Amino acid sequence: MQHVIVKLSEGRSEHQKQDLADRITETLQAVLGVEANAISIAVQDVSPMLWYDAVYRPEIEEKKGYLYKKPGYCPR
Repeated sequence: MQHVIVKLSEGRSEHQKQDLADRITETLQAVLGVEANAISIAVQDVSPMLWYDAVYRPEIEEKKGYLYKKPGYCPR
């Protein structure tokens, strides 16, 4: 079982979010060899004004050891 949470700066369309979820599903199937029914994906919109406190600090700064792709920006 795989569960992916994607946090995005708000403003993406439902079509873009669904396309992203579909492509992540395809990638997980190809790379991990899992069936689509073993995958769940959540997409969460986050206001840019809340990004640092809701995402950057708790998910990036405090969990650096888990990041496989580090950001090239600092929101402050």
